Amino acid sequence: MTDLSNLLAATTLGAVPLRSRVVMAPMTRSRATADNRPTELTATYYAQRAGAGLIIAEATAVSPQGVGYPNIPGLWRDDQVEGWRTVVDAVHAAGGRIAAQLFHVGRVSLPAYQPDGALPVAPSAIAPAGVTLYAPDFSQHAAPVPQPLDEAGIARVVADFAAAATRARAAGFDAVEIHGASGYLLDQFLRDGSNARTDRFGGTVERRARLLLDVTEAVARAIGADRTGVRLSPENPFNDMRDGDPRTTFSTAAALLRDFELAWLHVVRGPTASVVEAIREAYRSPLLLNGGFTAESAERAIRDDLARAVSFGTPFIANPDLVERFAQGAPLAAADPATFYGGDARGYTDYPTLALAGA
Repeated sequence: MTDLSNLLAATTLGAVPLRSRVVMAPMTRSRATADNRPTELTATYYAQRAGAGLIIAEATAVSPQGVGYPNIPGLWRDDQVEGWRTVVDAVHAAGGRIAAQLFHVGRVSLPAYQPDGALPVAPSAIAPAGVTLYAPDFSQHAAPVPQPLDEAGIARVVADFAAAATRARAAGFDAVEIHGASGYLLDQFLRDGSNARTDRFGGTVERRARLLLDVTEAVARAIGADRTGVRLSPENPFNDMRDGDPRTTFSTAAALLRDFELAWLHVVRGPTASVVEAIREAYRSPLLLNGGFTAESAERAIRDDLARAVSFGTPFIANPDLVERFAQGAPLAAADPATFYGGDARGYTDYPTLALAGA
């Protein structure tokens, strides 16, 4: 059996102790209520996966303006805090650790989600080409041209992230991850393909990174840098994202983030190895890597000091006991993509563990 002693070893990310370096990556599952509250089923789902060294929960909107998908959770109201407390308590009771991932979708939204039916917001009036979005009733629509945020709107976004982080800690989350990836608002500001501004939030990499840095500073001040992580995806084209020089853009952003002494920087690797290498050199540690890893390649990444830990997404959907399967060298079950988003317990909480599968 393959030696996975590094992957399965305990570690810490900031103030958060991990029983192993196998992290559950955040994955939208669209099982919250229509008014953006997690449910008892959500609690069951995450508690089943509490064997992960750390769970990073699904992307959670920091405000009504930040919503762009049906049935996703939020953290701007007291009842949402209570809903998440049920989830966190269930994970802690099962011996796990869990972080909230906070995001604002920016231009990847529809007026149907926005307060007063307004246009979604973005750094610039550039629509994501070819992107189809789901309305609250799951009908499909082309993404509209967004309205650029003014500085007052930007300040509100920063305040919304800090307030949501405070609510996350009130709900009992062990940490918070700031979602700066996947073509959402902070990523839209950072990349030159979606940011055409000429003010202090546009132009140079340092200026395009300003919103990410302002949000990170506000969240770290609210809950502590040692309980704050950031996620980046330098080469992910999802949501029509482009950048003329991702190596320079993201290594510069990583160097600027290093000064915060965060709990982790979570990087989704792409096809160009030099991009992640440049980020690692700029940020150093602790780095959390994601992107098509197997147990064996994750072990090598940790052994070779490329990452402190590795996150897995889809494998955790069909394998709630993924860490145990890795430890035993057991085969992995395959997930059903038809049940990834929306629906009920089917394809969500009904995947058996090894013990149940063999019963």
